[in-house]
Amino acid sequence: MGVVIIGAGQAGVQVAQSLRQEGFEDSIALLGEELDLPYMRPPLSKGFIADGNAAKISLKPEGFYAKSNIEFLRNTKVVSIDRTEQIVVALDGRQFPYDHLVLATGSRNAAPPVENLDLDGVVFLRTLQDAIKIRERLDHVQNAIVIGGGFIGLEFAGMARKRGIRVTIVEAMSRIMARAVTQETSERVAQTHQQNGVRILTDRYASAILGEDRVSGVALSDGTVIAGDLVLVAAGVKPNSELALDAGLHVSNGIEVDEQFLTSDASISALGDCCCFPEPTSNSRTRLESVQAATDQARAIARRLCGRPEPYQALPWFWSDQGDQKLQIAGLFTGADSVEVLERDTGGTTIFCFAGDNLIAVETINSPGDHMAARKLLSKPRGTTKSALSSVQYAMRDLL
Repeated sequence: MGVVIIGAGQAGVQVAQSLRQEGFEDSIALLGEELDLPYMRPPLSKGFIADGNAAKISLKPEGFYAKSNIEFLRNTKVVSIDRTEQIVVALDGRQFPYDHLVLATGSRNAAPPVENLDLDGVVFLRTLQDAIKIRERLDHVQNAIVIGGGFIGLEFAGMARKRGIRVTIVEAMSRIMARAVTQETSERVAQTHQQNGVRILTDRYASAILGEDRVSGVALSDGTVIAGDLVLVAAGVKPNSELALDAGLHVSNGIEVDEQFLTSDASISALGDCCCFPEPTSNSRTRLESVQAATDQARAIARRLCGRPEPYQALPWFWSDQGDQKLQIAGLFTGADSVEVLERDTGGTTIFCFAGDNLIAVETINSPGDHMAARKLLSKPRGTTKSALSSVQYAMRDLL
C-alpha cells in the first residue's frame, strides 16, 4: 500500500517518520510546496529572527528522507485530487497514485479586509522565507506595528523590543490572546509586555494601511493614526482545506475527520492545522494549531495504517515564549465557568480552569513544574475536581 502525504510541515513529516517506526514497508511520498527542507514553524517568531540559524530549526537532516526510504519532493504544489482514480495532480502536471492519501496541508495567514497589504514594509510571518525577509529588515526599523494580539504577534513584539524597536499591537478584541487563554493569563502577559515598552491597543482594528511606495503607518477604526515603518499582519490563520473541498470531502472549520482522523473518504486522512476533529476532552469538534497535536495525530494515523488503531485521547497542550515569560497551557479553557489563581513562591503563576467542579485546563506562567503536573493530572481517565484540588491546597502532585 503506497501512501502519499500532501504537506511537509510538522504533521506531514511526523506521519512519514511514524509510519517507518511502526514498520510500514511500502512506498511513502512526501510532497512539500516550499523550496526549503521541512522545518519547525514555532521558532520563526522566537529564536530564528534573533539568530538566523536555519539549521537549528530543520525538522530532520537532509539525509533522513533517503535513509528512511521516504520520497521527499520539495517545490511540489498539488492542485487536485482524483478520488475515483486515487491520484493527486501537481501544478507541473506530475501525478502521484496512492492507496492512502494523507492531507497535512496546514494553514495560512488570514488577511484583514484592508487595502495596501502589498506595500513595501507590510509583512506576514508564516514561512522560513517570510522570517528571513523580516530579519533582513529589522536593522532599519524604528517603529513596528503588529495587527493582531495572538501568540505570534506578541512573540514578535517581545523580540523587537529587545532590539530597541518601538512596538504597537492593535487587537480588535477586548484583550490579547482572547481565543487562546483566560482573561487572568491575558492580563498578566499584557502587563509584562507593557512594562517592556510595548503599546497595546484593544477594541479597535486596522481600517487602512497608509503609504504610497512603502508603508508609513496604520489608521485605526477609532480614528487613531499610528506611524510605523514595518507592519506585521498577525491576525490569525485559515485552514488550507480547498483541495479537500474541491475533491468533495466534508469541510467546515477545516477538513472534517472522525476519531481516527479519517475524512469522509476512507482512503484519505487529514491532520494538523487543516483538520477539525472530535476532541475527546471537550466533547466538541475542534481544530488545533499546535506542534504537539500534529505530532500525536500523526502517530495515531500511522498506527491505524499499520493495523494497530487506538482511540485518540491525547491531551492538548501548548507553549509560547512571551519575552521573559514562559506561558504553558494544558487542556482547553473553552467552557470554563470559574478559575482559581495561585501565585507561587517561585514567582510563577498557575491558573486552574473549571467547568462546574471539573478541572478542564491549567495555564501557567514561569511555572514549568506545575505545567508538567497538570498534563499528568488532566490525562487521568477519571478527571480531577475542584474539591479534590482544594483538599490538597492545589498541590497537584499529591493527586498523581
